[in-house]
Amino acid sequence: MRQNPERRAALLDAAIEVLAREGSRGLTLRAVDTEAGVPTGTSSNYFANRALLLVQILHRTRERLTPDPADLTGPFDTKVLLRRLLERMRRERSVHTAMLELRLEATRRPELQEALAGFQGAELEANIAWHLEAGLPGDRRGVVLIYLAMLGLIVDDLTVPGLLDPHAVEGLIDTMVERLLPEGPAD
Repeated sequence: MRQNPERRAALLDAAIEVLAREGSRGLTLRAVDTEAGVPTGTSSNYFANRALLLVQILHRTRERLTPDPADLTGPFDTKVLLRRLLERMRRERSVHTAMLELRLEATRRPELQEALAGFQGAELEANIAWHLEAGLPGDRRGVVLIYLAMLGLIVDDLTVPGLLDPHAVEGLIDTMVERLLPEGPAD
């Protein structure tokens, strides 16, 4: 297998675009080669099979969605951090759409489901730990509830743009934080 990291990243970025645009059925090594503008067969030099490609796409999405370290310097405000998350999603729509496609594909591929569950579980645990260590309001359960609420908001924003327009998304984020991560002790 080839190991040129820049080429691998470019192929994975192309795979993300194909997955987001064409769905799982349209994701082939040949389609990735075409999207990346490389000779046919190049992807097969980097990915032994489609299953390996799917798992590596999962990891590449996280690389692309990791916040800029400058956005993670204190003092922290949960509402601001969640607005930045939504802004990143809107800038990187194809990456988030590809993640949704990976989630759907994982329902049909046990090996991908196992990889996705492990990866997403580790991500969620890291986010919970970061939130608590940063001294942000709320407890572990509240952070999980915010995760679920933001996931729903993001899915709707991706799949039905405009659905939440009448509901002022920034106000929804504020209300989520106030209700799910209270400053004082939970009742």
